[in-house]
Amino acid sequence: MAESLLQASRQRRVKAMTAAAGSAGRAAVPLLLCALLAPGGAYVLDDSDGLGREFDGVGAVSGGGATSRLLVNYPEPYRSQILDFLFKPNFGASLHILKVEIGGDGQTTDGTEPSHMHYALDENYFRGYEWWLMKEAKKRNPNITLMGLPWSFPGWLGKGFNWPYVNLQLTAYYVVSWIVGAKHYHDLDIDYIGIWNERTFDTNYIKVLRRMLNYQGLQQVKIIASDNLWEPISASMLLDPELLKVIDVIGAHYPGTYTVKDARLTEKKLWSSEDFSTLNNDVGAGCWGRILNQNYINGYMTSTIAWNLVASYYEQLPYGRCGLMTAHEPWSGHYVVESPIWISAHTTQFTQPGWYYLKTVGHLEKGGSYVALTDGLGNLTIIIETMSHKHSKCIRPFLPYFNVSHQFASFILKGSFSEIPELQVWYTKLGPPSERFLFKQLDSLWLLDGGGGFTLELQEDELFTLTTLTTGSKGSYPLPPESQPFPRIYKDDFNVAPNFADQTGVFEYFMNVEDPGEHRFTLRQVLNQRPITWAADAYNTISVIGDYKWSNVTIKCDVYIETPETGGVFIAGRVNKGGILIRSARGVFFWIFANGTYRVTGDLAGWIIYALGHADVTAKKWYTLTLSIKGHFSSGMLNGKSLWTNVPVNFPKNGWAAIGTHFFEFAQFDNFYVEATG
Repeated sequence: MAESLLQASRQRRVKAMTAAAGSAGRAAVPLLLCALLAPGGAYVLDDSDGLGREFDGVGAVSGGGATSRLLVNYPEPYRSQILDFLFKPNFGASLHILKVEIGGDGQTTDGTEPSHMHYALDENYFRGYEWWLMKEAKKRNPNITLMGLPWSFPGWLGKGFNWPYVNLQLTAYYVVSWIVGAKHYHDLDIDYIGIWNERTFDTNYIKVLRRMLNYQGLQQVKIIASDNLWEPISASMLLDPELLKVIDVIGAHYPGTYTVKDARLTEKKLWSSEDFSTLNNDVGAGCWGRILNQNYINGYMTSTIAWNLVASYYEQLPYGRCGLMTAHEPWSGHYVVESPIWISAHTTQFTQPGWYYLKTVGHLEKGGSYVALTDGLGNLTIIIETMSHKHSKCIRPFLPYFNVSHQFASFILKGSFSEIPELQVWYTKLGPPSERFLFKQLDSLWLLDGGGGFTLELQEDELFTLTTLTTGSKGSYPLPPESQPFPRIYKDDFNVAPNFADQTGVFEYFMNVEDPGEHRFTLRQVLNQRPITWAADAYNTISVIGDYKWSNVTIKCDVYIETPETGGVFIAGRVNKGGILIRSARGVFFWIFANGTYRVTGDLAGWIIYALGHADVTAKKWYTLTLSIKGHFSSGMLNGKSLWTNVPVNFPKNGWAAIGTHFFEFAQFDNFYVEATG
């Protein structure tokens, strides 16, 4: 084998002189020649002195919250194509890890995700879309690592307090039930479980959780803590031997590529368990490329997980388009494979969890960095990035200035890598379209005539992967349909998945056994108490839908109040805020109450009252509400009869349509209809 490779090498000697040039115009020539031509650093890649830390993979988060909400509604074949770009090995992002939110009924950034236990005696392992997503990921990559983490918790766990640690056993039981349910109902093995996203940890709870996992025969499920900062979890572990023993991984968020001394002293695996969170343009891609290398070089982190997996939520919600790719138009089928997908591929397609970093990794002399990984079986992957400061700023934390400039970098392969004859070359250049290349395969590099090394000419904002693996590929599908706005006329009788995005409360399909007529299938708000919140949930429940640009709209919906005396429901238009900002949402809100009154307000909280009065309304009866907003005026009808007219509306000028309830109460909605004229 070696002889034939040597012969091929001799035959292709001429080619080696400009091997990686390809159509990208980058020269990669044998080491000896380049050493004479150009100044630049020399970097040794060697395993003679052993290896560095074990690599645990690159992943992304679905949830925290409702970030994949619109994905599940995509028509085929586009839905499967999106999933392929995310999870299919050697195709697109080829992710190694999928981390999902354990829905807790609360607002967790861009919406609420339903809990598997809304109430104390309730268990349902088919709510929401994370089960479906995990199965789709596993279908494409059976080896994908699965993680679960709660952001919010259902209110009953708090016994009246906004706190999940009132009864440690109960909360542990709730979380373990989710893991057991994943296996029992979906045949999904959860590999890692977290504590409470970016909130306080309780050391006793972590120990109780470990004991309960073991008691349920889930010894293989590992605990990651605390999904916040490096401290105080690291110091707590050093001071508490039992805590140190039960935590397998320290996970920090947005670490800025650095760790702390205490975290290293624990000798545990260190992960950036949430990172990125940046607009998915080329600057976001630069951020992702830089941290994927430097989280290990600077901070010994062996896994980096992006928030979020795919931007499948209305773009005007907080952190719009901060996913690895964009898919927020199920009504059109349009999606965009953004550049962070191909940045991911530079690492994910040429490594696997269980590979090891070399000890010889580091920064390049004139800016940028390099890492190298091996499977210990002779394969080698080298990833080199030269992301400039300007084009690689992540959303957080602050990035101190650094300089990257044109350079030649010489790499010398030693130890078991000295006999490698050939490396495949993959190349990305971020920047203006005329200079831009995403994950382009160049001519392979022949090494044996170059003295066991090679030199690359590097410009700023580039990414090279050089690897012995020949399995990489840039997957593609025919272009998806063109982008279209949300349909101006939209009807929903709740027989198929709606495009509603819950912002406080949980709205679920409901089969109304008591009503054999037209309201047999409805959408029902099912929370009867406030969850243990992660963000500032509203005091009213609300779900939004439509095009944020809508201004002149007519919204019509059948509504059913279930709570006598105190109950109330609304329909709304021009709702201007959602996600973690939902409490301060403005719009035009048309409310009716079981006590026989109506109200028109300019905000969800009900502080800005435009009109109020009596209405012939009671609980446990269906009513049809109609809200019309045109220019600076609005009017409302009850059962087709005018209830209020020409109420002035000066702000906001546009926003979503919405439905909701007065507090955390049961209520039903049916035959939702919206018509937008501008």
